[in-house]
Amino acid sequence: MRRLSRRNFIKVGGIGFGLAITPGWRESLLSQDFPAADNLGRVCSGRVDIKADPDINSETVGLLYDDAVVEWQYEVTGWNPTRINQRFVKTPDGYVWSPFLQPVKNLPNLPVTSLPETSLGAGMWVEVTVPYVDLVLDNPPARSPWLKNSTAPRFYYSQILWADTIEVDENGKAWYRINERYGYGDIFWADASAFRQIQPEDVSPINPDVGNKIVEVNLTYQTLSCFEGENEVHFCRISSGAKYNAAGDIVDNWATPLGEHPIWRKAMSMHMSGGTVSGGYDLPGIGWTTLFVGNGVAIHSTFWHNNYGVPMSHGCVNAKPEDAKWVFRWVQPEVAYDPGDITVSMPGGTHVRVVE
Repeated sequence: MRRLSRRNFIKVGGIGFGLAITPGWRESLLSQDFPAADNLGRVCSGRVDIKADPDINSETVGLLYDDAVVEWQYEVTGWNPTRINQRFVKTPDGYVWSPFLQPVKNLPNLPVTSLPETSLGAGMWVEVTVPYVDLVLDNPPARSPWLKNSTAPRFYYSQILWADTIEVDENGKAWYRINERYGYGDIFWADASAFRQIQPEDVSPINPDVGNKIVEVNLTYQTLSCFEGENEVHFCRISSGAKYNAAGDIVDNWATPLGEHPIWRKAMSMHMSGGTVSGGYDLPGIGWTTLFVGNGVAIHSTFWHNNYGVPMSHGCVNAKPEDAKWVFRWVQPEVAYDPGDITVSMPGGTHVRVVE
């Protein structure tokens, strides 16, 4: 741990390492003014309307903008006749169509005081456990496309990154230096309380002695099922590759490839990018990535939408973070906690069968 005395770009906080662990310690670590509720939603799709009723045609009673965080009271089935998803989230001010809200929590952490030594050097994998955390670039200029296009860079709930340095400012507030092992090389400083250290149990295998495993992705129903023999042991909704772009044009190269494919790589975190200038994507810190097609198609965690049940991706299988993590732990090959990444040669690991 180092003292942070030369970085005048960081806004000073106010909590030190001597803080006693009391029932209110999480609240005292808050660096953002998020609602005090167990379940929250973050706007992840620009401007959204708050409706008086769970009906897209009901009166608009308010507006929310990108990254606004609201209390997620409950979810109901409503009416949005031009869309597949009919789910709405009840907030204190009205109803919001749920695909526009990323389900998040606000769970700040006590920062660690030292970093473990690993095969990758001193550092640790960390997961964002707050709705979002603001970033300060340590090594300008920006390299990643997403960062070049951002005026207020942030990491979001469920993203997984690598922390390799701890510094403490003059007020005793801890900051992690955050980067990606497999990114463009951008390095950031961020409030350490926004991240929890990934633990060995997070990657411990599920039912490793069962040999007859297969993952089935159904493109028609937008579902994923995990089978041990004939027994379905896990089921979830997903978003597969979209056959159409925003202009309504057919883009077959975005569709998730049909057929049976062996898993060839698993990574706890990965930077994913591709596409064209007009239809490209660049996404850092994607957690629980299970690759099963050689061009980078994977099952992975998703933080940029909540529209499961509808094709949304450029070929990959988008899943909720908890579902992507379960699949990551269940399929072969197993991934060691250190380094959190493995590549295997053919015949590969568990097969992923993509059907229509």
